Order: sequence, then structure tokens, then C-alpha cells
Amino acid sequence: MAKDQLQVLNALDVAKTQLYHFTAIVIAGMGFFTDAYDLFAISLVTKLLGRIYYTDTTKLKPGTLPPHVASSVTGVALVGTLMGQLFFGWLGDKLGRKKVYGLTLLLMIVCSLASGLSLGSSRRGVMATLCFFRFWLGFGIGGDYPLSATIMSEYANKRTRGAFIAAVFAMQGFGILTSGVVALIVSSAFDHAYRAPTYKELASASTVPQADYIWRIILMFGAVPAALTFYWRMKMPETARYTALVAKNATQAAKDMAKVLNVELDAEEGKLERITRKPANQYGLFSKEFLRRHGLHLLGTTTTWFLLDIAFYSNNLFQKDIFSAIGWIPHAEDMNAVHEVYRIARAQTLIALCSTVPGYWFTVAFIDIIGRFTIQLIGFFFMTVFMFALAIPYNHWTHPENRFGFVVMYALTFFFANFGPNATTFVVPAEIFPARLRSTCHGISAAAGKAGAIVGAFGFLYAAQPKDASKRDAGYPAGIGVKYSLIVLGCVNALGFFFTFLVPEPKGKSLEELSGENDDAVDGDGDASEMVATTNRTVPV
Repeated sequence: MAKDQLQVLNALDVAKTQLYHFTAIVIAGMGFFTDAYDLFAISLVTKLLGRIYYTDTTKLKPGTLPPHVASSVTGVALVGTLMGQLFFGWLGDKLGRKKVYGLTLLLMIVCSLASGLSLGSSRRGVMATLCFFRFWLGFGIGGDYPLSATIMSEYANKRTRGAFIAAVFAMQGFGILTSGVVALIVSSAFDHAYRAPTYKELASASTVPQADYIWRIILMFGAVPAALTFYWRMKMPETARYTALVAKNATQAAKDMAKVLNVELDAEEGKLERITRKPANQYGLFSKEFLRRHGLHLLGTTTTWFLLDIAFYSNNLFQKDIFSAIGWIPHAEDMNAVHEVYRIARAQTLIALCSTVPGYWFTVAFIDIIGRFTIQLIGFFFMTVFMFALAIPYNHWTHPENRFGFVVMYALTFFFANFGPNATTFVVPAEIFPARLRSTCHGISAAAGKAGAIVGAFGFLYAAQPKDASKRDAGYPAGIGVKYSLIVLGCVNALGFFFTFLVPEPKGKSLEELSGENDDAVDGDGDASEMVATTNRTVPV
């Protein structure tokens, strides 16, 4: 045990894997399950919204959401998420993780239900109310990022902490998978109950009136897992690290963790007072001391998450081409509205099952064996390789006989995103910053990621448009095309690889060792203690 480590914190660090660890993973993970469900479910129903509210039956093809409406419907939740990450990250350090944790879940439950109840006498009214509730849904989802990561890191032991935090994040994969399964079940039920011709056969009858219930049911289902978790989230005690190191109540921290760990723990009020008086526990976020100790770390966590999410969320550029190329989704006019939802959901479910979910759980399995640093480097390296392999011979992949290879490359890109930086950028910010700033710094890092998501989802959506107007999506201006967009994304991934060298390796170390909260002193010349020199080392040894 470190000389100045509180007994209650050391007990958590060395605890064997117990039931409470898995309970915490499920409670925190179900929040991420809901987050992913809500964020990805909208992509399943945007085509249906276009058919219901924007179809002109005199045209050869069914209606689609205009570019500005599509961007608003899908992007407003990302904007809300970014703002929620900053706000709730800060609030989690000010009021405590537990007090804020229930509020984010309650907001997600209410806004999931309200999204499905979006009303209006016109299509503008429906879209406006949908966007309003999707923003606040995103705001609640944003809060779950820093709070879930921080809570799990502060509950975990140091030997398997990475796997536990990654397991919370990996629940996203099941959320994405479930959104597809729910859409499959609902659309299949409606398709059998209300038979309709394809748009090409009879445009006016291809979208049955009952189809308006489909997108509402799919979106509202997101409230179910969140509601099931709410009671247990409220029953969780505050983390010992917040109670002791931030709220400075060692007695309560020892009492709470004694129940969790089922052991006797001393409060050590005197030791806590000595620890909290140290210079290492006095500086704030905007101080020179934070900049010296953690400035490069925060730069590393924000830039790598920003760059990763540009590439990760740009997948919308290629999914429709891939799905059409391998015959998963016929042309829109060859389906009715309900069957189109079914085909899109089936495609997303297969992608999640074969690529997304396995990547997450590979990270869970190996993160505490080979480390966060190595996994992130491997992920960015292979994302760069496969992105350039798609981009440079892009014309080769467009030939029908080569499309299977394109699909394999595409799947591998996302496998290495999930067995790589998509998981590690979530894990590391919850480990390397001091307890009093941990949630805030994770929120800042996550918000940088969501800024990258907005660039990836919408900036590249416009950039990837071809110069040939006949091949362009309706309503979009000319861009640089898919080939050059892929080259730019390959360069983005390469930048992520190099910025990873700013991020330290937390594997096997206590949170206080990583953050320097147990350091004895910092001298005026900026010479850190031997501990800081050790914990600030970037490359693992």
C-alpha cells in the first residue's frame, strides 16, 4: 500500500473481482446501452420519415428528408450530447457522481418517450418537436459519458479496471444491436398486418397510414432499459474517491465501502486531512500546475477522441453504397415504406453482430493484458491502413466482382475502431486525472469527440458528394467525392496514431498514482516528484 494511500482506497485497488463489480458494470452499462440505442435508432427511421412527410406521389422515387431536415433530425442529438458532456462532467465533480447520475437517466427516459410523441399539424411541426426532444435526449446521454466512466473507474480494482470500464462502454454494441432487432420486430409485424404494394407499383398506397406508429414505437422503446435501471442507479452509494478526496468525508467513504466490500475499514480522518492539504491536491483546472502536470494528457485525450470520431461517424457515407452493392437493400422504389425499414434494420443488425460487437469485447478481453496505449496504436494503425486500402484503388472496388472485398475492408476498419481507439479514448480519461477534476476532464475529452462526430457525420456527408450532379444526393452541392474523402479520413486516422503518444499508459496503476494525488510536494521550479516523472511517462515500460 502506498504510504499516503487511504485504507478505503487501497481496499478498492486490491479487491478481488466480486459481485459488486459486475453489478456496477450492468448499472452503468445499461445507461450506455440506452445511449447507443437512442443515438443509432434514428438512422433506422429517417427513410420512413421522408416517405411519410415528404413524398410527392407524382415523382418516380419516394420522398426523402431534405438535407437541412436530415442534418437536424440526426445531428441535434449529437449537439445535445456535446453540451451534456461538458455540463454534467463539471456537475459530477461539483455535486457528486451519484446525485447527478440519476438526473441524466431521468432525462433520457422522459425525452425518449417524448420523441415518439412528437406532434404537430404539419410536417414542420412534427420535425421541430422531434428535434427539440432529441436535443434534450442527447443532453442526458452526454451526461452519462463522464459519469459512467468515472464511477466505474473509481469502483474498480487496479488489476482489471480497464476491462471493467471497457465493458461499460461495450454495452453500446448491444444497444446498437438491439435497436436493429426492435426495428426488425416492429417493422415485420406491421408489414404482415398491413400489406402494401411497392412504390413503383402504386405510389399512393405504398406507405400505409399505420406506418406513422413504427418510428414512434422504435424511438420510445429506448426508455425501457433506462427505466429498468433507474432504481438500481439510485441505490448505488457515492464512490469512495469522491466522498473522501473531494467531499473530504473519510468516515462516510469507509462506511459505504465497508458495506460494499464486506470488510472493516478505518476512516483515517487525520490521514485524509494531511493528503488534502498537499499542493498536489490544491490546484484547479485552469492553473499552471494542471497545465504542467496534465496539459499534454488532456491534449492527447481530446485530440485522439476528436480524430477517432471523425472517422467513426463518417461511416454513414459508405453504408448505403455497401448495403446496395451486396443486395441487402433494393432501390427505394422497389419497396414499400414498412419493408424498407425492415431491410435497413436487417443490414444494421448484421453489421453490428459481425463487426461492431466483437471489436468492443476484444478490447475488454485484452485491455489489461497489452494495455490501452498499445490497443489504441494498433487500432489507429489498421484504421489508417484499411482506409487507404479502400481509397487509393477506389475505382477497383466499385466493380461488381470486387465489392465483397470492399465489404471486408469496411468491416475490418470498424473492427479495429472498436478494438482500438473507440474504446480506449473512453477508458483513459477516467483514469489519469485527479478525483476533483476527473469527471470534468472526461467530459471535455468526450465533448471533443462529439465535435469530431459532428464533423464526420455532416462535414464529410457534404464533402463526399461527387462533382457529377446526376450522381449527387438530392439537394447537396458538389464535394470532393468519396475517394478523396477516404484519403482525408486515412490522414485523420494517421494523426490519431501520432497524438496517441501524448497519452500515458494507466495499466496496473492506482488512480492516485496516475494523477499524482499522493505526491508529497511540488517545488516552485516545476520539478515534479519522482512519482510524477514515472506516471507521466507515455510509452509503457
